[in-house]
Amino acid sequence: MVSIFPPLPRSLWLDTAGPYTPQPSLQGRVRADVAIIGGGFTGLMTAYELKHADPALEVVVLEAQTIGYGASGRNGSFAMTVVGLGFGVMPTLLGRERFIAAHRYMMEAVETLDAFIQREGIACERLRPGFLRVATTPAYVRRLQSEVALMNRLGFEDIYWLDQAAVRERVASPRYLGALWEPRLLLLHPAKLVRAERDLVLRLGAAVYEHSPVLEITSRPRFRLRTPQGEVECEKLVFATNAYSHLFPPLRRHQIPAFTYMIATEPLTPEQLAPIGWQGLEGIEDARNLIHYYRLTPERRLVLGGGPVGLTWANRLDGDQSDAAWRHLEAHVTYLFPHLHGVAITHRWGGPFSVTLDLTPALGYLGDRRAVYSLGCIGHGVSMSHLNARLLADLILERPNPWLETCPFVNRRILPWPPEPLRIALAAGLRTYLQLEDWACERGPSSFSSSSSRRHSDDVRP
Repeated sequence: MVSIFPPLPRSLWLDTAGPYTPQPSLQGRVRADVAIIGGGFTGLMTAYELKHADPALEVVVLEAQTIGYGASGRNGSFAMTVVGLGFGVMPTLLGRERFIAAHRYMMEAVETLDAFIQREGIACERLRPGFLRVATTPAYVRRLQSEVALMNRLGFEDIYWLDQAAVRERVASPRYLGALWEPRLLLLHPAKLVRAERDLVLRLGAAVYEHSPVLEITSRPRFRLRTPQGEVECEKLVFATNAYSHLFPPLRRHQIPAFTYMIATEPLTPEQLAPIGWQGLEGIEDARNLIHYYRLTPERRLVLGGGPVGLTWANRLDGDQSDAAWRHLEAHVTYLFPHLHGVAITHRWGGPFSVTLDLTPALGYLGDRRAVYSLGCIGHGVSMSHLNARLLADLILERPNPWLETCPFVNRRILPWPPEPLRIALAAGLRTYLQLEDWACERGPSSFSSSSSRRHSDDVRP
């Protein structure tokens, strides 16, 4: 297997994480008890959990590029409880009981990550500001009110509806008509977090090799992983590869990469922030299917992503850049906060996220009990990846863990994506359906094409 990892525009997070010295690439042959492919949150934290459970284990992490190259250095920085397409869709896809278990798992995932950051004293700009999912049209008001009512009926009483006055008291966008409020959200600087996790793993005695893509895997009698200049022989194997999982034949049809895009502004001045408020620094999403997600950083940059979703033929990994998506996001800044028209954009970037056919995460054993995998976070992997790592470690060690019995993501049946051209047609068809639903919700007088924002309408529609 040969993979192509294109050069990328640097994310805000990688650009502001400070100096970084990569670990050397793998040279020669090494032996290990467990090898982990992927040096993001999932891979590093699986190594962390393994070494905590058994310090004598020889653990090796292989990263194809540098730590943080993938989603761990390019995400929206939200550690949240949302699964897949959110509170409105997932109860139908999963069923009532499985969705309740999934949401409880995600609640635990947020708390697990927060406890880890505080226990290890990681300086990653941690905030617990709460989560707003805002309605910008009457149709979205109805959608979000229905979601709040559903979640309350399912027993989650800490999810509330805020009316227009209440949400604008928090964040004063003229577009906001109301919002779903959930207090359980963690915001952080993801590149600082993932680099700190690498350093923790190294201190615990695991080996981390960067610029060491795995080119070939054989599995008998032990696993052998060949890299350009070395080889790892190991008893057990972890695929912590998420959106890159299709590069490995056993996982080829389990997921596909789709691409999301982000921008960041220059730090906003007090004069620019005064009309907005946003003193609580809440993390915000809108009620669309193809969501916009945004926040203020501690230095008061507006970071905004989402909207258009990129797809590539044959799951190529060269979809990280989209001028059209970045124009869309820049127009959306003005749509939300008209007085910020012309604010300078300092960073534009994108990256893949992992999508299963049924829009549900998956982890578990691959084949026999010597290999495990995790994928399909659907853009919500910051918190999930950390609790997933604990489960992967327990699967490798064959230790009991209550979540292995109750979490609906574990060892589940995965619907395979079809081969091309059916795959691209199916993925594009799903995207088009979601776009059409958004269009239907936005075509009224409060939509993107209202008179006050008509000149941006061609840019802001996906």
